[in-house]
Amino acid sequence: MTTDPAAEHFHERIWELRERADRHVRTFEAPSDPPKPDEAMTYLRDGAGPAVSLYVEARTGGNMVHFPPDHYHALEGAMNDWFELYAWCYGADLEADFVLRTAAEALLDTHNIHDVARILTGVPTK
Repeated sequence: MTTDPAAEHFHERIWELRERADRHVRTFEAPSDPPKPDEAMTYLRDGAGPAVSLYVEARTGGNMVHFPPDHYHALEGAMNDWFELYAWCYGADLEADFVLRTAAEALLDTHNIHDVARILTGVPTK
């Protein structure tokens, strides 16, 4: 069976995001004086945003790239890890279990990963 080169490109990016999320979760040190909004935004800009955007890119514009289950779960897991890191920067204890498609739809509606994070996590509270 021939592998779609576009799909392979997405798969490589998925595993890169998964590995970076794992590394950041392992090395995360809770801020002693939360909130740390700049650090939280870094996790969104460098992690959650690219994860959700990768899914949007793969599923729109006529692409409809198929993700095997292990790739999909790796991408969704990475996204959730990034959202947890974001929330932890605010001192919130969050175990993220968001659906990738829901985050993608929110991103398409808002065009802003920070808004997506606030919608999904409820952090920061107003």
